[in-house]
Amino acid sequence: MANPRSAAPDIAFRGVGLSYEGPDGPIEALHDVTWDIAPGEPVAVIGPSGCGKSTTLHLIAGLMQPTAGTVEVGGRPIGKPRAATSFIPQDLGLFPWKTVFANAALGLKLRGVPRDEMRARTEAALREVQLEGFEKAFPRELSGGMRQRLALARAIAVDMDLLLMDEPLSAIDALLRETLQQTLLELWQRSGHTQVLVTHSIEEAVFLGRRIFVMSPRPGTLVRVIDNPHMGEPGFRDTHDYDECCRVVRRALETGAREEAVR
Repeated sequence: MANPRSAAPDIAFRGVGLSYEGPDGPIEALHDVTWDIAPGEPVAVIGPSGCGKSTTLHLIAGLMQPTAGTVEVGGRPIGKPRAATSFIPQDLGLFPWKTVFANAALGLKLRGVPRDEMRARTEAALREVQLEGFEKAFPRELSGGMRQRLALARAIAVDMDLLLMDEPLSAIDALLRETLQQTLLELWQRSGHTQVLVTHSIEEAVFLGRRIFVMSPRPGTLVRVIDNPHMGEPGFRDTHDYDECCRVVRRALETGAREEAVR
């Protein structure tokens, strides 16, 4: 099993806030968020809609800058996107005029990977997400779940040390979703990359997060960090520890919502 490779944090948030101008005035999306994610650690971020989960990923990816505090990746402020970061955004970022194969190969092409290697790695990634046979199709010809799987294939085809995912499996049916969750787990176990998953699913957060960061309603702030030390063990989904962790996360979400209502 992958373990963090050093004690130094791979991702560090220090008093992070983000505000932007809305139609009716300033909107505070994040407020005073502080956390550390160690190298090689898989973390899940969960919270109600509008709490800044997607914003958090954009900050880690270097696509946005905080209006307060600092975000560091690898011990350095993240001012622009990194070549070794794979990011699956909520809108998937697929190009409608490119085929399934071309979309899956895009990250490799941008990195200048030789043609034969690019083909082999792209084909392997498409097999991993069960899209072999659809190489010549276009995104418009795929179901919503298939498009999500294509975005996942593009992310896992490249050499990465950081995988960011924003609801990557939300449109996929239950059984295939569990299969792809297992794929993500095995990928992390093989490569030891740092992984940050944003999800609304308690069960998914517990299956894929060694720690679960629970966010409050907007402005999003960290209300609890839940340790999940048995994540990744064989048969974990069928254990008492899994069920108990799901209950703990659910209670934390309910408590955070109640505290927000009181404020």
